[in-house]
Amino acid sequence: MTADHAELIDGRALGRKIREQVAAEVEALAGKIPPIKLVSVDVGENPASALYIRNQKRSAESVGITFQHVHLDAVTPEDEIADFLVGLSDDPTVTGVILQRPLPEGVSVRRLQSKIHPDKDIEGLNPANMGYIVIGEPRLVPCTALASIRCLLSTGVVTHGQDVAVIGHSEIVGKPIAFLLLNLEATVTICHVATQDLNEHTRKADVVFVAVGKPGLVTGDMLKPGAIVIDIGINQVPVVDEDGQPVHGDDGKPRQKVVGDVDLESVLPVASHVTPVPGGVGPVTVATLLSNAVCAARLQHKDVVGEPNWTDAI
Repeated sequence: MTADHAELIDGRALGRKIREQVAAEVEALAGKIPPIKLVSVDVGENPASALYIRNQKRSAESVGITFQHVHLDAVTPEDEIADFLVGLSDDPTVTGVILQRPLPEGVSVRRLQSKIHPDKDIEGLNPANMGYIVIGEPRLVPCTALASIRCLLSTGVVTHGQDVAVIGHSEIVGKPIAFLLLNLEATVTICHVATQDLNEHTRKADVVFVAVGKPGLVTGDMLKPGAIVIDIGINQVPVVDEDGQPVHGDDGKPRQKVVGDVDLESVLPVASHVTPVPGGVGPVTVATLLSNAVCAARLQHKDVVGEPNWTDAI
């Protein structure tokens, strides 16, 4: 059915709901298991990471989760970083470990991520956790991927038998989304830079996920009427006036705004639901990190509180 105007999926409201659930779970687990504690590790100086860490700390503490930040110098040898992460994994007082990115040039993200124990990998990026998704037994799932699925399911759609196009095949977003959807019995097509005719795939899809970092990639004429569109892209573009000229701020610098990979103006009259950027997948991703922390706590103390089921998270 064609929508007169797509409904915007409210990621902020969904994120609040998840945080409320997490706070209730943290309270329910208190006294049964050790306090849930997260340790965030960053290497080198990065203003964006510093802001993200402050937001993580505020979010964690708002639901009763302890948050510790550890900063390592940019010149710290990779082997030393690896040993530090192993030490955190072996520490029984630490529930989850977050390795902030980007890392200094020449440092292997994949190697370091694998040093975090799978049960403490609340970002879901350890290769073992990726493997659990592939075999249909997800445990700790990459936060953005799970947040995107949560946004989809918040519309009330039944994924069984749905045709889904996933644009972008990154290891931490596109690929896990595709496998999660397969576990939910959707029919999935993964599109990427070598896809010959993107429109052919998107026009047949009941649901389109896009995460490539290209503003305006998905337009209304690429969609099946009534499709659900989950926009995961985050891009900064110049603010322009009605004549297409850059708008400058009081400081004389060109103003910027955040947009996704979807041309929202053309998509709204065609789609049934779409995630806005900002305010869509992003807030749900932050909340998902916290729900993953509770999942990690249950995994580590399953003999006391029972092992979590990933479908409980969605």
